[in-house]
Amino acid sequence: MTAPLKNMLRPKAEAPKPERSKLEDFSPALAARLPSGVVEAVDGALPILNRLRPLRFIAIALLLGAIALPLGPAQDEILIFTGYFALAALGLNVVVGLAGLLDLGYVAFLMIGAYATAFVTESSTAVHPFIVHPLLALPVAVGAAMITGIVLGTPTLRLRGDYLAIVTLGFHEIVRQTAKNLEIVGAARGVTGIPSPDFTIPGTETEITFGVLSPQNFWFIIVAFIIAALFMIGRLKDSRIGRAWEAIREDEIAAAAMGVPVVKMKLYAFSIGASTSGLAGWTLATKVGFINPDTFPLLSSILVLCAVVIGGIGSSFGALVGAAIVFGLPELMRDLGFETIFGFDVETGRIAIFGILLVILMIFRPGGLVSSARRRAELTSGGSDIAGQSTTAAVAET
Repeated sequence: MTAPLKNMLRPKAEAPKPERSKLEDFSPALAARLPSGVVEAVDGALPILNRLRPLRFIAIALLLGAIALPLGPAQDEILIFTGYFALAALGLNVVVGLAGLLDLGYVAFLMIGAYATAFVTESSTAVHPFIVHPLLALPVAVGAAMITGIVLGTPTLRLRGDYLAIVTLGFHEIVRQTAKNLEIVGAARGVTGIPSPDFTIPGTETEITFGVLSPQNFWFIIVAFIIAALFMIGRLKDSRIGRAWEAIREDEIAAAAMGVPVVKMKLYAFSIGASTSGLAGWTLATKVGFINPDTFPLLSSILVLCAVVIGGIGSSFGALVGAAIVFGLPELMRDLGFETIFGFDVETGRIAIFGILLVILMIFRPGGLVSSARRRAELTSGGSDIAGQSTTAAVAET
């Protein structure tokens, strides 16, 4: 065979694919709209920023120190209010972000935790002899929310997609209307006189109070709960259970075919999310001291879901960022006097702002502001099916 014929029959080497820029990995839509010179400039600056990465630890230390500084009463209340829903967003991120279950009535579990706390402490509904200290009511609130999640999830988690969303939506209204008409929990009047978890350090006369005059102590409790939730969710995410959740989220049929107990794993996610919301309910009830059914509107469930989506589905840190934007930012704007200075009604306008923000994020940052590395890889490569197959295979191997 002649040399020219051999060259014709020899398979041609594929042309090397152009290397993706760092900005394309962050936001393909944004990189496509910017001039190539700007994209190259950003890529050139990123190595310099990477050298500054050790400074992140200093920044985190400064942030924790700033949290411990005394703020004004109004700012403390904003932090605490945001903390309730940051805890709830962490739990919903397990359900929606990790397991892929659309829950539109998630705040119902927060409501159950709050009412369970009120029922077993010295409140206006405590008409039984089994009264406990508010700190002992904490496992009661978490357990009540978890058991309710298991009871609800056992028959309904075989549903998928919109059907499950409708069930959870109806569940929220069932719980809310039941509380509104049940006299034993105060009906529409609500519950008053829920005590704060004050306690005395054993062996001393030092009393730690959490009343109106010392709201910052309550903020420390919420920070401790958030850190504990982050640790627990992080360990679960890296475990076999977490990989099973990801497999179910990407392709439920393939996960079941590979031997993943789909309903059981969904129930794990649902119960963990519910218990985290119950923890948030305990903090709300013991801090405010008063709850009624109108404290937990359906809008709150939608806003917690918005926080998870805006922050980044599947990212625990993203859930915290989303909660700060959705719940903390409007309160801060109101505290700074935006309504007086600009004539802007924060309460009525925030829904429109969040809607616009969601549309912008879907275009320029579909994974959310702080999306997880895995979700970024799926969205930028378009390989969610391949990612789902690899996750399912990893679960099967373990």
